[in-house]
Order: sequence, then C-alpha cells, then structure tokens
Amino acid sequence: MQVLGTEFQNPILLAAGTAGFGRELDGVLDLDRLGGLVTKAVSREPRHGNPPPSAGEVHAGMLNSVGLANPGLDVVRARELPWLANRLERARVIVNVVGFSEAEYAEVIAGLDESPIIAAYEVNLSCPNTSAGGLEFGADAGSVHRIVSGCRARTRKPILAKLSPTLPDIPAMAVVALESGAQGVSLVNTMPGLIYEDSAPRLGNGNGGVSGPPLLPVGLLATARVRERLPHAVIVGVGGIRTMEHVRQYFCAGANLVAIGTAALADPRLPERLAEGWAQGARDKR
Repeated sequence: MQVLGTEFQNPILLAAGTAGFGRELDGVLDLDRLGGLVTKAVSREPRHGNPPPSAGEVHAGMLNSVGLANPGLDVVRARELPWLANRLERARVIVNVVGFSEAEYAEVIAGLDESPIIAAYEVNLSCPNTSAGGLEFGADAGSVHRIVSGCRARTRKPILAKLSPTLPDIPAMAVVALESGAQGVSLVNTMPGLIYEDSAPRLGNGNGGVSGPPLLPVGLLATARVRERLPHAVIVGVGGIRTMEHVRQYFCAGANLVAIGTAALADPRLPERLAEGWAQGARDKR
C-alpha cells in the first residue's frame, strides 16, 4: 500500500512512546513484519522525563506521564537510527519530533534529515508552550502554522501533525497543519487525566495522559471528522486498538494507517499478529 509516497507492506505501526527506538523489542517480535514504527519522541537535548512513578493502571486503560524522556538528537542520530537502518528491510520508520519552543522542532528535523532510514516525521503538537502558560502548541493555529512551516523548510520528507483529542475543532487544526506543509495527521494523542492513591496523586508528576481502550471511540470520531473535512489527507489512526475489528473500524472512519500503543505494552506480540491478520485478509480476498 502506497502512503506518504512510501510503500508500506501493511498498515500496522507501533505508536510513538510505546516501542522506544525499536531495539527494546528486538527478539520479542519481528519488527520487519510490521508496516513500520513511530519512534519515541526526539528532542534537541536529552530529557530525563518526569519523576516516578510515571505510569499507573486505570480501569480498562493506563495513565502515564513519562515526560518525553529521550536521549536527545545527537544520540538518536549516532546510535538509534543506524541500528534501525541495519535491522530493518521492509518496516518503515517515522520519527516523532518534539520541541519546547517553536524553533526546536525544525532544529531537530534539520539534525536528523540526512538519515535515509526516516520515511516521515510525526510532529507532536501536544507539547506545552511554556511561554503561553502551558498551552499546547497544537491548540493555537498560529503556533501550528509556524511549527509545521518551519519543519517543512528543513525537509522534503513527509510530515504528520499529531493532534490532541482535547482540541475544540480538530478538523480545523488539521486544515492549518496541511496548509502549512504537512501531508497528514496522527489522531489522537492521550486524554488528560488524574488518579489518586492514599489521597495523593498516583503519578510523580500528578496528572498524566489516559490511553488504551477508552481512546477508541475518541480516535474514531476524530478520524471520521478529519476525513470528512480533508478527503485527501493521510490519517494515522491511534487510540484503543486491540483487535482486527478495531483496525477495520479505523479504516471505516477513514484512516490510511493505524498505530498500536498501550495494547502492545500489555501484549508485545499483538502488533505482529495484527499484521499477519491483515495479510491473511488480503490473501483471502484474492
């Protein structure tokens, strides 16, 4: 299947933040049987992330506040991307990019762009804009335009804008992202949430992001609304996928690819089984 100008052997991806940079799952599943993986977030400087505990189970899902921990641009370029290039032949690599200023996103992309293993970038617009009091970059049309257009100026590779499910008008922000140079969107990121344990927040950072089964209808609705508004955009459906039926529902809503996150933490071999299920379905149709 041709998506983002690249041939994907199937539509099953590993979602950002849940598979590290791939090597963490090497030997657990065959990465090269997947459509691809979205790497852990990459920022300009190394980040240690939020204080532990960084994750907790909630009914039918998970709350996490990892804090975008990653080794930083230089280490990813020197160590992680070469490992992926040597390990993968068929699975595609999409790099998730974060920034804590508008300019940082483009700086990260400029630092990574010579790597031939990168098929596309996923620009995480759910990061907080500290100069705006913690408002997400993706909640402001001006910020979305400046970030995406800045990234577009640094690369010819496809760009996906990852959007939050809390935006009041997700399709409108998707339009801004595409008009600024993105080829598509990833829908959706986690929902904000909070849980207590012994009268204190369970997570070290206090609040976190809710993922897992509760996100399925949220992601499906966002996908359907963006597809209605943008018939030709690439959409990666993310949120709550655990079965082939869930994959089918995202395609009914208009997704081109899907990414598996929390479910793969509980069952690391699930994405490989879904990829095989997709291949079997394709064979049955012949």
